[in-house]
Amino acid sequence: MADIPHDDTQWSSAHAAANISRRHRSEFILKALGLGALTIAFLMLFLLLFSLVSTGWPAFTQTHVRMEFPISPERVKPDNPAGGNYRAVVQDAMPAALPGMPAAEARKMASILSNSAQFTLRDRVVADPSLIGQTVTLTVPASDPFDQLNKGLIDRDTPEANRRLKAPEIEAFDRLAEAGRISKPINWALLSNADSRFPELAGLRGALVGSFYLLLTCFVLSFPLGIGAAIYLEEFAPKNRLSDIIEININNLAAVPSVVFGLLALAVFLNWFGLPRSAPFVGGMTLALMTLPTIIIATRAALKAVPPSIREAALGLGASRQQVVFQHVLPLAMPGILTGTIIGLAQALGETAPLLLIGMNAFITAAPDSPFDASTALPTQIFIWADSPERGFVSRTSAAILVLLGFLVLMNAVAIFLRNKFERRW
Repeated sequence: MADIPHDDTQWSSAHAAANISRRHRSEFILKALGLGALTIAFLMLFLLLFSLVSTGWPAFTQTHVRMEFPISPERVKPDNPAGGNYRAVVQDAMPAALPGMPAAEARKMASILSNSAQFTLRDRVVADPSLIGQTVTLTVPASDPFDQLNKGLIDRDTPEANRRLKAPEIEAFDRLAEAGRISKPINWALLSNADSRFPELAGLRGALVGSFYLLLTCFVLSFPLGIGAAIYLEEFAPKNRLSDIIEININNLAAVPSVVFGLLALAVFLNWFGLPRSAPFVGGMTLALMTLPTIIIATRAALKAVPPSIREAALGLGASRQQVVFQHVLPLAMPGILTGTIIGLAQALGETAPLLLIGMNAFITAAPDSPFDASTALPTQIFIWADSPERGFVSRTSAAILVLLGFLVLMNAVAIFLRNKFERRW
């Protein structure tokens, strides 16, 4: 074989060196742009989380005041403890807690305590009428302005004309703090209380229970229907124009804005079927419609990922088409199906627009007892609090967002765990 002439100079010429230098420069610029994009993305994520944590962290603690309430028979009649004047009982406790202050002024300082103090006191006396004539010691939440003051969210140096609290009120609160009556424990009421007009009493219990019923309804409806539709389309449906049209429409439905599903639910579920407004069951049906395309697409992808050799081997051993699908293919595809389902439910948990259109932004002061009772959900509760003018709801809005993000991260973590634990590689 004749030798091919080789010229070493063609690889070391000035033109070749310029080309290599330009290629290296382009590669460096591309890497720098990618690194810059990642840096900006992580910086924006950090700023978002920092803003939420710094704003929402105060809501995870609550200022409390320990007081002694004299239950006099003049204020609370022994024969009718539920009809007593407990507001006056709360006011009567202030002069003893603020010695040296005129009684009339001290009684006005009852605004330091939350409006719930009189109802907590009433429930205690109704449960034990023998307390009438005695002094009851209770630790009750402070009202929102004084809670903000204790957390440093109200600047004491602000001119009094521009400050929510006047100097005598701040002085009275400081005297209670010096007497050791003020504490700031963890605010478990944020999770155990339902919504309230008073920020210091508002909690997420109603929204949490409503979201649970909502996701339960969504899962029960969308999971079997989505898997059944995907199995039929992928394994049994003939490949013709009709199945192609159905597949195209399913892919299009996955990209439809969620507000469209809300309008559909408003027109069909509420106006046509007459289902109850603001009910988690209706919200779950709405989100099931929105989640179905995601589950169908994820299930079909999981079924396609199973190697054809599994099907061929089962058929070669005499299994029917149904046995192949349900005894061999479906169990192997289940990890991917569960992952897609959980991700679809996580997406549904964060949806707000469809729930607003069916009325799940109503002011509900009690957690629902069933999926058919009026309720809110976490996204709509955040919407309600964000629209409230009180300063205390600002931190509670961010705290509710952190709770919602926590659930979303948990659901995605479960999806990743299931995928890694049960995933089969061929």
